[in-house]
Amino acid sequence: MTTTDQVPTAPAAPQPEPPAGSLIPTLPGRYYTDPDVFAREQDRVFEAMWSCVVRADELAEPGSFRRVQVGRESVLVVRDRTGGLRAFLNVCRHRGALLCTEESGQVKRTLKCPYHAWAYGLDGALVAAPNLRHMPDVDRVANGLVPVHLREWLGYAWVCLADEPPSFADDVQGAVTERLGDPAAIEGYGVERLLLGRRVSYDVRANWKLVVENFMECYHCATIHPELTDVLPEFARGYAAQSFVGHGAEFAPAVQGFTVDGSAGFPALPGIGADQDRRYYAATLKPTVFLNLVPDHVIVLRMTPLAVDRTQVDCDWLYAPEVVDAGEDVGRSVELFHRVNLQDFAACERTQPGMSSRAYAAGGVLVPAEHHLGAFHSWVRARID
Repeated sequence: MTTTDQVPTAPAAPQPEPPAGSLIPTLPGRYYTDPDVFAREQDRVFEAMWSCVVRADELAEPGSFRRVQVGRESVLVVRDRTGGLRAFLNVCRHRGALLCTEESGQVKRTLKCPYHAWAYGLDGALVAAPNLRHMPDVDRVANGLVPVHLREWLGYAWVCLADEPPSFADDVQGAVTERLGDPAAIEGYGVERLLLGRRVSYDVRANWKLVVENFMECYHCATIHPELTDVLPEFARGYAAQSFVGHGAEFAPAVQGFTVDGSAGFPALPGIGADQDRRYYAATLKPTVFLNLVPDHVIVLRMTPLAVDRTQVDCDWLYAPEVVDAGEDVGRSVELFHRVNLQDFAACERTQPGMSSRAYAAGGVLVPAEHHLGAFHSWVRARID
């Protein structure tokens, strides 16, 4: 990462100001507390869109699998015998038992149901069952595991439960392009080549939309993120980089790296350009992924909404292979965003009870620095109402 005495001499990008305008209403409180609203979100959002579910390199060998939750469905992601990734609903076609209850594991050739021993190949086809020879008319493919659409991107497996999934290029890759302003901007980080340096899972007692809204705005940054605003001083002014296409928040002049104390991190990733060095970019990939880009590492947060008032968040810190392979200490960079996460999730949990109050029945208001959240609220309404 470039140190302070190596800062490029090109003129700095103009500091964007929060947009002015009248107050905009938020979603009413029931959108965060009503089980019927959450059921519609399960159906029309989480089970209809692409979800980022697992690091591809965590399924290294044929037969390795990971069980993940997508909406109301349990899904298995499996490395098949050809080396490719496949996804299936985690349900035996015989009597509906869960095929795998372990979070992850390794099998040799088949996935076998522990109830009646029906066994499925890594391609999902039914390959064996007690007395199967007495049922010659059983179609082993039609009675195999139900497949789920899967794509690989940025080193992750993304799945979609819809019969006809939306365009991955438009909904997922397009969201990054929309935020960064250039489809090639993400390529310099080489995210698919990075390795997992640390993962922390958080159990957040709040509705998933509160987590999204918190990530998208920085009106709260000066209040609860002292470490972050020391590194990114423009955030103390109350606006978020996400509300300006192509803008990355610049490090403070004395800051050397994206670390908890501003000390130097690791060398910049090989593809980082001068316009990306010493800057932080963030993107929200609806519905449940947050992407954070800094010169020497990438932070990916994946949400799993578990209930109307409970959300699991898995945060991955990704580094260059040479950093992870050498066992370098990533603690200072992890600690910065871990503190940010704890501060953010505490704020979300503080907000969740208020969603049930009569004071919030009609919702609240967005100040000008939060106006871009209005587009998110409109998107939610369009999907579920």
